[in-house]
Amino acid sequence: MQFLEKVKLIKKEEPLMVKNPEDFPVYWFETSDSVSHRYQFQSDGHLSMKVVDDARPVPQKMVESFLNKFFPSGYPYSVNEGYLRYTQFRALQHFSSAALSVLSTQSLLFAAGLRPTPAQATVVSWILKDGMQHVGKLICSNLGARMDSEPKRWRILADVLYDLGTGLELVSPLCPHLFLEMAGLGNFAKGMATVAARATRLPIYSSFAKEGNLSDIFAKGEAISTLFNVAGIGAGIQLASTICSSMEGKLVVGSILSVVHVYSVVEQMRGVPINTLNPQRTALIVANYLKVVSIIFKRLIQDAGNVKVGRALHKAVKPSEVQRLKQVSVEEKFLLSHGKSWTDVVLEHDATGEDALRGWLVAAYAKSMTKIYNDPDDIILQDAYDKMNDVFNPFLSQVQAKGWYTDRFLDGTGTRFAW
Repeated sequence: MQFLEKVKLIKKEEPLMVKNPEDFPVYWFETSDSVSHRYQFQSDGHLSMKVVDDARPVPQKMVESFLNKFFPSGYPYSVNEGYLRYTQFRALQHFSSAALSVLSTQSLLFAAGLRPTPAQATVVSWILKDGMQHVGKLICSNLGARMDSEPKRWRILADVLYDLGTGLELVSPLCPHLFLEMAGLGNFAKGMATVAARATRLPIYSSFAKEGNLSDIFAKGEAISTLFNVAGIGAGIQLASTICSSMEGKLVVGSILSVVHVYSVVEQMRGVPINTLNPQRTALIVANYLKVVSIIFKRLIQDAGNVKVGRALHKAVKPSEVQRLKQVSVEEKFLLSHGKSWTDVVLEHDATGEDALRGWLVAAYAKSMTKIYNDPDDIILQDAYDKMNDVFNPFLSQVQAKGWYTDRFLDGTGTRFAW
C-alpha cells in the first residue's frame, strides 16, 4: 500500500473533531473615558473584568473616582441644573454644623459641672439629644403639608432653628443654674429642625432627579453629608482644644460658624429647581405674565399677589353666596370670593395646578375691573372669566414650556371642598 493511501485511510478512520461554539470564550472590549476594559464570561458563568489600558493622568483618576462615589451616576447629565451649587454649599453646611455641634456639646457639659475632653463631647452628644427634642419633633410633624408646599423656606427655617438651639447650648455655661431650661429649649428647637430638615429632603432631591434616579441622588447626597460631617467633627475637636478652650473663643467661633451655616443653606436653596406650583410661585408666575401682556389694567400685577388659596370654604365664602358663586363658575373646580383686601380662591378636592392658574387669572382680572367699573359682581366675574379664557391656552403653554408642573397644586394646608 502506498504512503498516500495509508494517510487517506487514517484520516477516514479518525473522527472529525468540530468544536462547539459554546466552547469558545465569550469576551469583548469596552472603552469609556480613555479606559479600556476586557470583559469575559468564565466557564462557571461568572463575568470577569480586566483593565487593559488606562491613559488617564493621576489627578483625573482621583477626580473621577470621587465623582463616582459622591455624585449620581451619569453626572452632570443625569441631574437638573443647580445640583453642583447645591452640593457644594451642602458640604459647607454640614461641615460647619458638625463643628458647631461639638462646641455646643462641650459647653453643655461644662454647664452641667463636668470637664470633658473634646473627644468626650462627640461621644456624649448623642445622649443629650433626648427629652425635649422629641416634643419638638412631634409638634413639627403636624406641619408636613406646609413643608411640601414650601420646602425651601422650611429648609432654611430648619437650620435657623438648629442654630438657635445650638446657640442656647453654647451659652449655657454663662448661667449654669438654668442648665435644664437652656438644654431643654435648645433640644426642643433642634428637634423641630430635625423633622423639618428630613421632611424637606425628599422634595429637594426629587427636583434634581432627571432620569428617575431619585434613589441614586439621595444615596450620593447622604454620602456627601456623612463625609463632611466627619470632617466637621474633626475640625470641632481641634477648635475645642485650641481657640475655643475659653468661653470667649467659643462665642466668637460659634457665631462665625452659625453665620456660615445659614449662609450655606440659603445658597443651597437658590440652586434647587422646585417646579411644583404653590401659592407664592403661582402669584409670581401670573404677575410676570400680566406684566408682559397687560397694558390697560395697571394694577393687575399687584392684584395677582392679592389672592389667597387654602382657606376653608365656610370662612372664605358666606353661606348665602355659595349657590350664586357656584352658578357663576359652574364648570370650574374653584370658587372666588372678593374681599376688601384680597380675593379668596377655594379649590375643589381634585383641582390641579391648571385650575389654580385659571382661578388666579380670574381673581386678578376681577379685582382690577372692580376698581375701574361699577358693574355688579356677577357681570365683573363673567367678564373676568371671558378674559381668562382668551389668554389661558397660550399662558399655560408658556408655563409648561418653562418646566412648571401643572398637574398638581400644593397649597400647604390641605383645605379643599367637595360638593
